[in-house]
Order: sequence, then structure tokens, then C-alpha cells
Amino acid sequence: MEDYIVRLVVWGVISWTTAFVAVRRMFPNRSFDFCNRLVSTVHATLAVILSTLTVEDWRCPVCPLASRSSPKQMKTLAVTLAYLIYDLIFCLLGDKRINLDNSIHHLVSIVGIGAGLFYEMCGSEMVASLWITEMSSPFLHLRELLKELGYRDTDLNLIADMLFAIIFSVARMICGPFLTYVTLSASNPLLIKAMALGLQLVSAFWFFKIARMVKYKMTKRTKSKAAA
Repeated sequence: MEDYIVRLVVWGVISWTTAFVAVRRMFPNRSFDFCNRLVSTVHATLAVILSTLTVEDWRCPVCPLASRSSPKQMKTLAVTLAYLIYDLIFCLLGDKRINLDNSIHHLVSIVGIGAGLFYEMCGSEMVASLWITEMSSPFLHLRELLKELGYRDTDLNLIADMLFAIIFSVARMICGPFLTYVTLSASNPLLIKAMALGLQLVSAFWFFKIARMVKYKMTKRTKSKAAA
């Protein structure tokens, strides 16, 4: 791994931590989770923008496969690696109840991105994965932010829920399996392939949880209308 990437990751962890501290001071009456989600929303938006800027050919966004990562791809992945390290530590320290599936997702992502940066390969596949996984994240955080702001069980919160569910389903269960297939088919290191498969399995697990959430929300809304 290049020295400048290591420095970028270290400074990235410091920067994300500083951003969280700043948000906490701006919103002292809000919860730890609320402030952390604001930082996470910034990261998700930045990750999608940076990933988009690294695409070399929009006719084939994941090309070239199994190739040496470009400097832009390396820097984009380093920014996200720094965020994931920050977020994993803060979630473990700040949450009263550890979210096991979220922790596993973070660990798989950290190992996968770390392996990509170490091998300096698979930049196209990994940046595409980053684009796919972070596309729905702003809406994931928005639905929780709205609840703390007092919009739980409102039409606005339902819209955020539906947008998150739709974008997640399309990105993770249509684009995701295709990306996993091309990653496994290409001449990538075994560890990269294992992490790609692991991330898709975690996505499938979350998809079923989200489907149950949508079913519950729609059933609850139907019953509320009938009662009214």
C-alpha cells in the first residue's frame, strides 16, 4: 500500500472524528446517533460523488476488470476506509446495544477495501461496489433523523422509508449480484472475491429485513386508515 494512502486513511479517521465532534457541539441536545447519522449522510453523499468521478468509461462503468487501481480510485476508497474505521469505533463505543449485522458489514467492508488498497487492484469493481452500497444510505439515515425530529409515523417518514427500500432493492439486489458475478469471474485475488460474496450475502440479509419493514409499515398504515 502506498504511503500517501496510509496517510490519507489516518487523516481521514481524524477528520471524520473531528466532524462528529463539531456536529455534537452544533446540536448538543440531539442524540449520539442523530449526530453520527449526519456525519454518515455527508460520507454517503461524498462517496457517491467521488465514485462517479472515477468512472473511466460510462459504457462499461466496472471496466477495466481485475486491473491496477488508478490514483483516483485509491483515494476514493481510502476516504471510505477511514470513515468505516471511524464509524465502527464510534458505533461500538456509543451504542448501548451493539448491532451485530452492522458490525459484520463494517468489518467485511474494511477488510475488503483494505485488501484492495494493499493489492492496488480491483479499483473499478470496488468503486462500483461503493457506489452501489452508498446510493441508498442518505435515505437510510434520513428516515431515522426524521423520527428524532418528531416525524415518526408521518407521510414524510413513510416517503423516506419507501425511497430507501426501493433504492436499496434496485442497487443491492439487481446491480449488486451482477457486480458480484463479474468480480468472482474476473482474475481477482481470492480475498477480494470472498469479501465481494460476503458483502452480497449481508445485502441479501438486509433486503429481507427491509421487505418485512415495508410490509409492517403498509399494514399499519392500512389499519390506521380503516380505523379512521
